[in-house]
Amino acid sequence: MAVRVVTDSTADLPKEITEELDIAVVPLHIHFGKDSFEDGVSISTEGFYNLLTTGDILPKTSAPSSGAFIETYERIAEESDEIISIHISTKLSATYASALVAKDGVETPCRIEVVDTLSASIGLGLLAVQAAKMARDGASLDEILETTNAAVPRTQYFGLVDTLEYLHKGGRIGKAATFLGSMLNVKPILGLRDGIAHPIERVRGRERALDRICEMVSGYGPILSMAVAHTTTHDEMELLASRLSQYFPGNEILRSRCGATLGTYLGPGALCIALIEGEKHPA
Repeated sequence: MAVRVVTDSTADLPKEITEELDIAVVPLHIHFGKDSFEDGVSISTEGFYNLLTTGDILPKTSAPSSGAFIETYERIAEESDEIISIHISTKLSATYASALVAKDGVETPCRIEVVDTLSASIGLGLLAVQAAKMARDGASLDEILETTNAAVPRTQYFGLVDTLEYLHKGGRIGKAATFLGSMLNVKPILGLRDGIAHPIERVRGRERALDRICEMVSGYGPILSMAVAHTTTHDEMELLASRLSQYFPGNEILRSRCGATLGTYLGPGALCIALIEGEKHPA
């Protein structure tokens, strides 16, 4: 019986991909005041951004419970003997910890391996897709686990934030930095390093920031897979994907939309890029 892949909703994978590759998605929780939703389940991405941009309440996020993972693992164990559960960086969320607790608490002989990707959003998504494609092609759990762990340090995830307002509201930066960024039209390029969010550059103006992102992608290679995502600017994402295709010729770039969890902190107008580099062998 094929290995099954489990991930969480921060992977920001389109539904058609999770269905095609049989990837199970455990949702995180979004809280608007007293109202709570399951990311991508009881609130749509479009509905979330409508609330985010028109409402007065800043949402908060929380990880799935271990019980949610146990329920998912036990359901999958009825039709599979092995599971690889691939999740957002443990330095950004308690999701990985919940999955570990569930692994130890689940009542099934099904073998379960849990992976901390040190990534998020479509960076995590690319790793989950890679694992699911290997499972579809008949790879063993040990082979998938080894390949996934080896790919984690070669997975790059970064992007452009249009405004610092939501990072400030989420407690990620101070008020002074937010004010200065808006005054100078600074567009921060942010990324993940060892599973932690960090600033890469601050570029004056959005067009220059997009140019810089393309320059950054041109410095990577060889590239095994690539993805782009947006929060509220679909057409701009498509233009960016078209520009990036020159660095990934003959291959399909995965397109997606950041869900409610990442959208809480990135805000409207954000664009994200992820890629997995191939192994570099010495000459």
